[in-house]
Amino acid sequence: MLSDIEISQRASIRNITEIANKIGISEDYLECYGRYKAKISPTLWNEIKDNRNGKLILVTSINPTPAGEGKTTTTIGLGEALELCGHKTCIALREPSLGPCFGLKGGATGGGYSQVVPMEDINLHFTGDLHAITSAHNLLAAVIDNHIYHGNELDFDLNRITWKRVLDLNDRALRHVTIGLGKKTDGVQRDTGFDITVASEIMAIICLANDIEDLKKRIDKIIVGYNTKGEKITCGMLKVTGALVTLLKDAIKPNLVQTINGTPAFVHGGPFANIAHGCNSIMATKHALKLADYVVTEAGFGADLGAEKFLDIKCPLLGKYPDAVVIVATVKALKMHGGVAKDKLNEENMSALSLGFENLKKHIQSMQRYNLPVIVALNIFAHDTENELNFVQEKCNELGVQAELSDVWKSGGQGGITLAKTVVEATKTSSTFRPLYEMQDSIVSKVETIAKTIYGAKGVIFEQKARESLALLETEKYPVCIAKVPNSLSDNKALIGRPKDFDITIRDIKVMNGAGFVVAYAGDIMTMPGLPTHPKAEEIDITNDGKIIGLE
Repeated sequence: MLSDIEISQRASIRNITEIANKIGISEDYLECYGRYKAKISPTLWNEIKDNRNGKLILVTSINPTPAGEGKTTTTIGLGEALELCGHKTCIALREPSLGPCFGLKGGATGGGYSQVVPMEDINLHFTGDLHAITSAHNLLAAVIDNHIYHGNELDFDLNRITWKRVLDLNDRALRHVTIGLGKKTDGVQRDTGFDITVASEIMAIICLANDIEDLKKRIDKIIVGYNTKGEKITCGMLKVTGALVTLLKDAIKPNLVQTINGTPAFVHGGPFANIAHGCNSIMATKHALKLADYVVTEAGFGADLGAEKFLDIKCPLLGKYPDAVVIVATVKALKMHGGVAKDKLNEENMSALSLGFENLKKHIQSMQRYNLPVIVALNIFAHDTENELNFVQEKCNELGVQAELSDVWKSGGQGGITLAKTVVEATKTSSTFRPLYEMQDSIVSKVETIAKTIYGAKGVIFEQKARESLALLETEKYPVCIAKVPNSLSDNKALIGRPKDFDITIRDIKVMNGAGFVVAYAGDIMTMPGLPTHPKAEEIDITNDGKIIGLE
């Protein structure tokens, strides 16, 4: 059996101009990065902005397990299947982070015969967007410390500087650092730390901004710390907004690539859904909606994280809600949620499957709470039994949801034809989106609504630091982004399946004033991940002729 990277490397990739032409983009609007990648010129928007929007399909999943679910693979395969059915289709995905690529996960461009290509480029440096975001973020950090060194005119409280530095790698040793050590000319000594680039507020802003003007306004509003009187200090006060946006002039432009079988795909922006809002850029999604009849997009991790944030943070700014939601699951993953060890997943176990189904059931009910049509994509594996597959489909039917078998990993778009036809029918359903909360609700109320309605928690505990932050932020009327572990509906990764009688503990709250949302940090979630015992970096190599191996 070929590996993902081998399948990708054997694909016949078309020139990006040909792919762009499929959705009506002429070469005049492409800024090509070689033959297979391109950025979209900002001038295209004026030509397409009055086009009718296509249908929007959101792909999400159950809580992820080591068994794998295949959310990105399903997103790509479904897009290819829709195109095979004769529909003008576009896919919209996030950009991978180098952290997981060299850490635990490996590549993040789909799998099998449902991948976006060129796989190696997208997983590595791509068009330089994450490097630009890292540079802009760290320029602001350098300017803050330089300002303090040269007299601290803004009266920064050194204990309340909220702007850390970032790096697009997993490196736990950088979570807490002391800077300014050495001679007096080496800066002012203070404690700070690093986050991973995809947790940067600038990453969130890139994904939520509509254009350069909007980008400037948002970066201007970033809160970088507080003065000794407790007043906010913003990026605008440091007078470097223009410099930051200059570094981001290309990063804000959507990237266009293709799937193995030539379906157009926008891959742009990369916030994690466990520590940020987990969706690709609004600009990419807007372009896709104006250029295609069907747009298939994904939100990170399970529906409790990515889908909730897509619906409550991104969609109000996008001005459109999904016409259908696809929840991805596998028999293996459901059995793991039912308590089966990874090495026993190939054995039929109906009692564990029944117990694990409760996780899928909760996500279905959560998406139905928004009054959206829901379909389950059941990825099939060789050892799945007919009893197991039938059980999941029957249980979904009891909830008023169709569960279609999907084989897009093995067969590409051909393996998702039935799923695609079901999705198309679902998008014809007339429904009125029902928001989870009102924007004028308090932060406490929003956090409690998400925790109780989407996670199934019985309550929320706000620790002392969070209560102190609430006292400063309670007047903010932003949506809430809860940062928590992705593996569980709770904030404890050990509580798999559908846990009950648990509380969500909020340890801190921070306003991302430029992005326009409040982040509530739950449990022990980290904004700078660490590497596992044996990181993927040990497996990745390059041959003398430039062929990359192990990146999957």
